[in-house]
Amino acid sequence: MLVVMKAQATEEEVRAVCESIESLGYRAHPIPGAQRTAIGITGNKSPMEPGSLEEMPGVQDVIYVTKPYKLVSRDVKEEDTVVRFSGSDGSFGSHDLGIVAGPCSIESREQAFTVAERVARAGARFFRGGAYKPRTSPYAFQGLGEEGLKIMAEIRERFALRIITEAIDNESLDLVAEYADVIQIGARNMQNFSLLKKAGRMRKPVLLKRGMSATLEEFLMAAEYILSEGNYQVILCERGVRTFADHTRNTLDLSIVPAVQRLSHLPIVVDPSHGTGKRNKVLPLSLAAVAVGADGLMVEVHHDPDHALSDGAQSIYPDQFDELMSEIRQIAAILHRNVQEPPRVQTAAVKAGG
Repeated sequence: MLVVMKAQATEEEVRAVCESIESLGYRAHPIPGAQRTAIGITGNKSPMEPGSLEEMPGVQDVIYVTKPYKLVSRDVKEEDTVVRFSGSDGSFGSHDLGIVAGPCSIESREQAFTVAERVARAGARFFRGGAYKPRTSPYAFQGLGEEGLKIMAEIRERFALRIITEAIDNESLDLVAEYADVIQIGARNMQNFSLLKKAGRMRKPVLLKRGMSATLEEFLMAAEYILSEGNYQVILCERGVRTFADHTRNTLDLSIVPAVQRLSHLPIVVDPSHGTGKRNKVLPLSLAAVAVGADGLMVEVHHDPDHALSDGAQSIYPDQFDELMSEIRQIAAILHRNVQEPPRVQTAAVKAGG
């Protein structure tokens, strides 16, 4: 059920409606919009009667939400959600495209700083890098853990890049939330419901990747778990799904971008690196993602991918990232979108241990 407040409703009236909902044993989710506030109601196991809510001051309407994903639906919020960051004009969901770039894994301070300097200079505002790596093989590189998080915290200070990194379980989530600006929930954990709930209680933006075989509804329902805990700052990410095709690592499903945008107010970005697994396909699929309307890109960049400890085959070179940024600016202009301009960064060479 959804309570739609009048445009002129006061904060006190909104608060009173929320208190009335919670007094009935349900949970209220006030979501401010551009013109009015909508209050989503969760926790009702069966259809709820509007009762006295309709008569409360400031209430315009009480309507039923028929979709199983209530809070992520445009029924609750018609206008797009924009995830913004204080002290930076980087965002997801606005006219600006959020560009995320960096290596698959943080391997060393020198490696991370080398890549960060190049992607920041090219115009990325968000730096990705794995401190914890859920790998198919237990013998593969599993990440540097907290040491990797500390390196990324240094990168934020040096290059004014916001940090996005993955939490793989409830234990790592606390540390990731301490160091990162955005908590990433990876494809393998899309339906790790206890992890989703805990991320929803962190009150920090969450980037949720689509599971390797997830349908659109399953994807949105996973996001619903996060919002249901009170965290409305969720960014969806398409990263390819498992199909019968063998010419790519995964099949990048760009059709999900307009499908999500029709049903949900949440921003959606595209990861063409995991979506293809092939370096020579990352640039063209990145351009296609921007053209189809994605709110941003998440691209793996490595200065020496042939010796990368993970996913070198899908990591592009810094020069290729420069080319990509130039080309997406041209496509973005046609679509009346903006690519955030590069911040001023210190470009002096960085040495390990410096």
